[in-house]
Amino acid sequence: MKRIDRHVQKTVLLAMLVVMALTTSVDLVFALAEELGDTDDNYTALQALYFVLRTTPTGIYELLPFTALGGALIGLGILASNNELVVIQTAGINTWRVVWSAMKPTVLVMLFSLLLGEYVAPPLEQQAQSDKAVLQSGGESIGSRAGTWQRIGNEYIHINAILPGGEELIGITRYRLDTDRRLVSGSFAANGRYVEEQGDGYWRLYDVVETLLRDAETEARTYLQVDWRVDLSPELLSVLLVEPQRQSISGLFRFASYFQSEGLEADNYFLAFWKKLLQPLATAALVLLAISFVFGPLREATMGFRIFVAISIGLGFTIVQRLLEPASLLYGFSPVLAVLFPILLCVMLGGVLLQRVR
Repeated sequence: MKRIDRHVQKTVLLAMLVVMALTTSVDLVFALAEELGDTDDNYTALQALYFVLRTTPTGIYELLPFTALGGALIGLGILASNNELVVIQTAGINTWRVVWSAMKPTVLVMLFSLLLGEYVAPPLEQQAQSDKAVLQSGGESIGSRAGTWQRIGNEYIHINAILPGGEELIGITRYRLDTDRRLVSGSFAANGRYVEEQGDGYWRLYDVVETLLRDAETEARTYLQVDWRVDLSPELLSVLLVEPQRQSISGLFRFASYFQSEGLEADNYFLAFWKKLLQPLATAALVLLAISFVFGPLREATMGFRIFVAISIGLGFTIVQRLLEPASLLYGFSPVLAVLFPILLCVMLGGVLLQRVR
């Protein structure tokens, strides 16, 4: 039995690796083609290639559930086409034992997903986005294609780039409002660095140009440096430049909690947090559904049809997710339900199909 277990596991795992290599290659080509459209005098084609290579782990992470789905369908499909599944079942081996053997490589994929999504992809993504923002900003106060806007207290700030670690900023634009929501000042700092003295942390901005707006006049001032005291730590800033769905799980939770404490809208970050936290479960649910199809309606299907079914399941799962996620933000129901519903749907459908096989 152990030999059969190893054979099933090896076949499924090898199929998953092949699918991962193929999907990564295709994703790399399309990502490079899209990135080349952003090149200019400051951001060259070679730099675009370097950017794509550093963001490739993020692409691998996002495609892992569908990689596992396709690998399970193809791997078990090979066993079914060679009548090996029939021989295994004829020998009296329980179907659920074979299912567990096929699920074991999925556990490895789930662990790999957690490590990649928490420790590898986010830091590389952050560094790539920071370098790109610095190059594209070209020293301007606000670059339309670089940086990010946020509201901090009574200020609206734009940061062109946040260097890895979050302790150094490039191009900081600040607009301050009074209690009546009127603009009272605007300033631009070429760069800034986080300073911590006796447990008190603040930002020191350099080469600052400030414009004060009064009732009948404006006044311009310049400073070599200005201390900016704001409740925004480098840990929070380190995830600010990266889109929510591409941040680490811990970073998403910290930033969502900060937004919530500031009275700002945090649902988008909580939604991304639950989606990433539950991605391993989504991977397992998709693989279970794939296994049920191989034992059931796809036992005698051709390899091409199995690939078509894998793509269809992946598209269906993605469509349901994409419909429920904005609906949770719009109608205010829990983001956990939006993430869990398609997972539970796959589990229930896979379970029903496998029960019929028995």
